[in-house]
Amino acid sequence: MENLLLEIGTEEIPAGYIAPALDALRSSLLRKLTDARIEHGNARVYGTPRRLTVTVERVAARQRSVRNEVVGPPAAVGFDENGRPATAAIKFAQKVGVDVKQLGVKNTARGSYLYVEKVEKGMATRRLLRDILPQVILSTPFPKKMRWADLDLEFARPIHSIVVLLGKSCIGFHLGNVKSGRHTRGHSFMSPAKIKLAHADDYLESLHSHQVIADIDKRRKMLEDEIDGVAKKLGGRILPDADLVDIVTNLVEYPLAVAGRFDESFLEVPDEVLINAMREHQKYFSVVDGTGKLMPCFIAVNNTKARDMGMVAVGHERVLRARLADARFFYQGDLKVTNDQRIAKLKGVLFQADLGTMYEKSERVAQMAQLLAAAVDPVPGTDAAELKKQVARAARLSKSDLVSQVVGEFPKLQGVMGRIYAAVAGEPPAVAAAVEEHYRPVYSGAELPQSLTGAIVSIADKMDSICGCFHVGLIPTGASDPYALRRQGIGIIQIMKERGFAFSMHRCIEDSARLFSVKNSTSIRELVEKIYAFLQNRISHLLVEDGFSKDVVAAVVSVSVDDVPGVWQRVAALEALKDRPDFEPLAVAFKRVVNIIKKSGTQQTDGGPADVVARLFEDDGEAALLKAYKTVEKKVSAAVKKGLFDEALIAVASLRDPVDHFFDAVMVMAEDKDVRRNRLALLGQIAALFGKLADFSKLST
Repeated sequence: MENLLLEIGTEEIPAGYIAPALDALRSSLLRKLTDARIEHGNARVYGTPRRLTVTVERVAARQRSVRNEVVGPPAAVGFDENGRPATAAIKFAQKVGVDVKQLGVKNTARGSYLYVEKVEKGMATRRLLRDILPQVILSTPFPKKMRWADLDLEFARPIHSIVVLLGKSCIGFHLGNVKSGRHTRGHSFMSPAKIKLAHADDYLESLHSHQVIADIDKRRKMLEDEIDGVAKKLGGRILPDADLVDIVTNLVEYPLAVAGRFDESFLEVPDEVLINAMREHQKYFSVVDGTGKLMPCFIAVNNTKARDMGMVAVGHERVLRARLADARFFYQGDLKVTNDQRIAKLKGVLFQADLGTMYEKSERVAQMAQLLAAAVDPVPGTDAAELKKQVARAARLSKSDLVSQVVGEFPKLQGVMGRIYAAVAGEPPAVAAAVEEHYRPVYSGAELPQSLTGAIVSIADKMDSICGCFHVGLIPTGASDPYALRRQGIGIIQIMKERGFAFSMHRCIEDSARLFSVKNSTSIRELVEKIYAFLQNRISHLLVEDGFSKDVVAAVVSVSVDDVPGVWQRVAALEALKDRPDFEPLAVAFKRVVNIIKKSGTQQTDGGPADVVARLFEDDGEAALLKAYKTVEKKVSAAVKKGLFDEALIAVASLRDPVDHFFDAVMVMAEDKDVRRNRLALLGQIAALFGKLADFSKLST
């Protein structure tokens, strides 16, 4: 067994393409080897902007041979009475490509049949790889692909070389105008000559000796050591930015850090603007002092070592100076415009063609935020009126920075600049913080709004987007969600759960939906139910991701998700109850109650189950069940009111014995209509009681 090396040499690939492409390349190659019955070990990937590489350990020289049993016609027609092969046997032997003497007889349940055991001998791996590897290379996914010259193939960037070695042996094939071989290239500037690889295992060491660090983890560590060392010489430390480290790691083949400085006068511009200008446009690392204060210097990572690195630093400083001068100009220009002037400018910014402008959206969000503020408890030191005032102001300011010059130049500062401009204008700290926080979370599991004002405005803004898009038919499909409504729905749920917001989800949807011009109450009702089902589905997914059983989640969510924090409490309580040894007979008893009611066709009125008439009881079991129900109902109502769902479920579980005794003692579907109706009414009250907590019919037992 030998190690396999595949390197695809290209022009420079975008940094964000490299890691996903390598993962796909590894998976595809291993799958192809397995499908081809080629035994192999683990695979590793390496990469730089100019090469994508995968190595596979212990690849077998030949594919595994397989034995196949081919069954033919019945033995009775295969040979004549003298034991000589008949036409059927001869034809079968010819079909499978063997001598008729190799045929045997196999006894089966259906009778005796002719058969032959064929061995499919494994082919040489070298031969199979000539077909497998071109398929693997061309199937590598990228966000965008390109063609070059007059070739009928696509890749992220033009392919210049392909190296394929199985141990010492070179696997030759053509891909477009490139023939695979054993020659790779070193660093494009510091060591551009061809490198002849004698063995697949020489790859990393040979490249390293030619100024290329192909091991991504090793290159990242080298980069981190470089920038940390330079930052210490400047008297500071790197502002933590793991994402930028990953990006720069895949921009270079041999990282070399150099320090640069900028004029201290630029520090009058907010740190966020300076950091963004350095990061997004130049991929420079910011430096902070021991207190975390931004220093007037930066670190750039180069791909080439120059004779005079000082001149390289001067070049970086010259480029950054122009960027920072632009940022300062834009910031100073924005300070001349008031927040209210920016709000007015939102009348010219479209939110969505059928939903109006950003100004109109901000007004709707302000109204919705005030309704939510009335439904939550304000933080200590803030009364309800003050909270409503804060959320309304934050909502109206929330999109105002979209028309600022800084956000126009640095779009990723959306929200951040809104907070800064609000603070500069003297807005209350809670209002300024909410302007930035209302965008959170930016993805599932990301940071949530820290302030109560921010949490309320965030829910109002996201609910407005969801209701508006559903109203005009922009509903997410399996393949499309252009307005990120699923992410926004998850954000609403996560905030409500984290904050303990127990206000009605249904009422929240309805209040937001009514802020749009919906024609009539029927349309409102249909719209609200669609959105409620949409959020109900999001809650189910989140609960399953949290590790709860799917059947428990379905049992709870199908009843209600109106109280979001309560949903998690009910699921946790039911999950705990389900783990009890006596749970299965309990669930069976409850399912029996529900099934009998369903089969009877009994319909509940809007006021709930029908009343039970005690004088129609014919057995003590009926009276005992009614008495037990009344006792338990009081306990359940009290526990639910306090959010003690585990106590509520334990109380409900105590009905198992009275229910079992009831079924043993009476026939529910009695001939007497009044008695039958009365017994069904009693079961209806039982079903309604545990139906407050979960639909037990959905539980697996």
